[in-house]
Amino acid sequence: MRKIIHIDMDAFYASVEQRDNPELRGIPLAVGGGGPRGVVAAASYEARKFGVRSAMSGAKARQLCPHLVFTRPNFEKYKEVSQQIRALFLEYTDQVEPLSLDEAYLDVTNPKLGPPSATIIARELRRRIFETTHLTASAGVSYCKFLAKIASDLNKPNGMATILPHEAEAFLEKLEVEKFHGIGKATTAKMHKMGIFNGHDLKQHALHDLVRRFGKVGRFYYNIVRGIDDRAVQSHSIRKSLSTEETFNTDLGTTEEMMEQIALLADDLQRRIERADNPGRTLTLKVRYADFRIVTRSKTLDHDIDKAEEMIALAAPLLEDTEAIQRKVRLLGLGVSNLRKEREEQQREQVGPGEQLMLEF
Repeated sequence: MRKIIHIDMDAFYASVEQRDNPELRGIPLAVGGGGPRGVVAAASYEARKFGVRSAMSGAKARQLCPHLVFTRPNFEKYKEVSQQIRALFLEYTDQVEPLSLDEAYLDVTNPKLGPPSATIIARELRRRIFETTHLTASAGVSYCKFLAKIASDLNKPNGMATILPHEAEAFLEKLEVEKFHGIGKATTAKMHKMGIFNGHDLKQHALHDLVRRFGKVGRFYYNIVRGIDDRAVQSHSIRKSLSTEETFNTDLGTTEEMMEQIALLADDLQRRIERADNPGRTLTLKVRYADFRIVTRSKTLDHDIDKAEEMIALAAPLLEDTEAIQRKVRLLGLGVSNLRKEREEQQREQVGPGEQLMLEF
């Protein structure tokens, strides 16, 4: 067993702005664009009480909270603070997997600094983060990434929780499926129709049934509800996709306009692939309609995709498989995944399981 900590900064972008601007403290704040085509990048906890969330349109956010204050993001500043926090992580372990500027997994099975208890290390890290940045962090501790991630959400903001190995299955049986990390709204609705409302309900379904109903991810559901998650903390980042996208000042309404933009995106994506020397076998088209709903369509080939011409040819039928013409489009994106370097890394990592050790948490 491993000792994993998941650290998640509390309302990171908004908290940095409130820290640096006293007049923004204690009020509903959104980081992002408040105009008719703006999008909320982050919301303070004061704004969240009104239902304001990240990725929401600025117009919708103002409807929910008319006195909401918007401030433009400063990603250079957020990156600088993130680097301060990451430096603290690296004092304890080299096995740090950043998920974003404000979130990371740490494997402290054999820490470089501090006691052998992951719970004590997490508590100490939260204290040091606050002393260094004057920002609060929440933490989750467990023996796998899935449970550590869930634990960090249990006592947010500015809290922490530990899920011990012998507690895992009982905890998961009581947990509502919508609180399982990786189960979104659509899958939750499908599970509810199947009579699955919590982990106990999910455990009643056999592996073959879950795979039949949900595809490959059904195996993941079968394992996680039993507390099985063997994913290691990846201290070196393996890029999983390359992508580019464009938001338009005026919504697109014709196939010709959309294909012109897709051609430009394909040229840009080809240059990105060439710079990274990392083609992929799956092409994904991303479409955001005028009402902000997002859909994606993908095509996987048996060879690497690295030329704009092939991307354009693949994207045309993918676009036809959406409602783009009927609904109009405000954003288009193209991406490649199933990348060559990721496949090579996975082949190198296909080794047998090591000896499992009982460890003190």
